[in-house]
Amino acid sequence: MKAELVQTLTTTFEAHAQQAEGGVEYWLARDLQHLLGYDEWRNFTTAISKAKTACEVSGHRASDHFVGVNKMVDLGSGSQRQIEDIMLTRYACYLIAQNGDSRKQEIAFAQTYFAIQTRRAELIEQRLLEAERVLARRKLSATEKELSAVIYEQTGGNEDFALIRSKGDQALFGKTTLAMKAQWKVPDNRPLADFAPTIILKAKDFATEITIFNARQHGMQSESAISSEHITNNQAVRNTLLERGIRPETLPAAEDVKRVEHRLASEEKKSLKNPDALPPEE
Repeated sequence: MKAELVQTLTTTFEAHAQQAEGGVEYWLARDLQHLLGYDEWRNFTTAISKAKTACEVSGHRASDHFVGVNKMVDLGSGSQRQIEDIMLTRYACYLIAQNGDSRKQEIAFAQTYFAIQTRRAELIEQRLLEAERVLARRKLSATEKELSAVIYEQTGGNEDFALIRSKGDQALFGKTTLAMKAQWKVPDNRPLADFAPTIILKAKDFATEITIFNARQHGMQSESAISSEHITNNQAVRNTLLERGIRPETLPAAEDVKRVEHRLASEEKKSLKNPDALPPEE
């Protein structure tokens, strides 16, 4: 397919995109029919029916992506007639292209076009989740730094911090820090939290925040008192997770957060240089 035609089709597809209330992007099926090279509406509705089935099979409600509407069209005599149409999300357009006549040049283009656009959304969602984990790790680091300061202020030394944190891990996981590092294959010189999934980072942070609050509130001045508090808080968080069907020690390790952070920073720099480029697929 010539580059000029690709550019024309891209521009044409985007020009026909509309927005519903709430900012949801959609195309009208009558427009898409001609964009995909179909002369007859009844032939196009065959592809739409197949797309609806594919939508349901994939676990999505067809009614969320294919919405029937009526619109008025002008007739040659100057009068108007009401016809049926369908509002289609980008995902619906992708499914129609996948179930269309692949011999048509327009279909071949649309299959790639909407797949890339759908993949773009998936990549954005993935990057948002990765960014959330990086932020959760930074927050935990800051909270643990504050706990270390509290220990120093109230006991006269912060050498007990690592011991208190380790006791918290034991209460949260039901296993020692060393056992979890071995299970998650964490290098000896790296913190366990660098390989923890987001929910565990937030769980550890919450328990630590409570420890800080109560240690200050009750003026705890010994390692044993703060340790006991930290163990109690981590056990409480563990119990909450277990009640919701989440067993911390059985969760798989997440990707090294330093690697994730580096990738996000690198992709941000690339996007600034080339804002239209998709992030590389992992």
